[in-house]
Amino acid sequence: MKLIGSLASPYVRKVRIVLAEKKLDCVFELENVWVPETKIQQSNPLGKVPCLIMEDGSAMIDSRVIVEYLDTLTPVCKLLPPLGNSRSRADIKCWEALADGVLDAGVLARLERTQRPPELQSEAWVERQMGKVHQGLAALSLRLGEGVYCAGIHYSLADVAVGCALGWLSFRFPEIDWRGAHPNLAKLYDKLAERASFKDTVPQ
Repeated sequence: MKLIGSLASPYVRKVRIVLAEKKLDCVFELENVWVPETKIQQSNPLGKVPCLIMEDGSAMIDSRVIVEYLDTLTPVCKLLPPLGNSRSRADIKCWEALADGVLDAGVLARLERTQRPPELQSEAWVERQMGKVHQGLAALSLRLGEGVYCAGIHYSLADVAVGCALGWLSFRFPEIDWRGAHPNLAKLYDKLAERASFKDTVPQ
């Protein structure tokens, strides 16, 4: 397999962490989707990363699709409950969707600031997206409560997704004091940051 992505993308980081936790071999190919010479459309017509190239040459897109597939490849470090346990599985996927939603809003706010000419930028749009970031963080904190991990006492895909969201916010929005506002999320992230998979994928 080959993973196409960037070192800064939190969605790519999520896939890289799952690959590491599952001990799966995969070539990592760097791609900058923002430069004119990017070739990402040859693999993903949407022009996004991550993109996983399979052994037969076909492409799998979207981090949520990719990580769910990767979890089926080996019993090592199962990150999702069995398909038969639909409620628990859906709960973890909801954690992932909420964490990714925080990222989606943060990315949109950042792109407004970095990719659009200053005269075309909308402060109202940025504020709307950042409102979603803060509301999402509050929801994650409330759901976590005093829990050891997001979904009980076991490390799961929920923790990977939340950890990637928190790590990216610290990387791109250091002015957001999510640690002070949500100490339980800070405690969780500090624990996740000790894992080799997180240490080896710090965004840059």
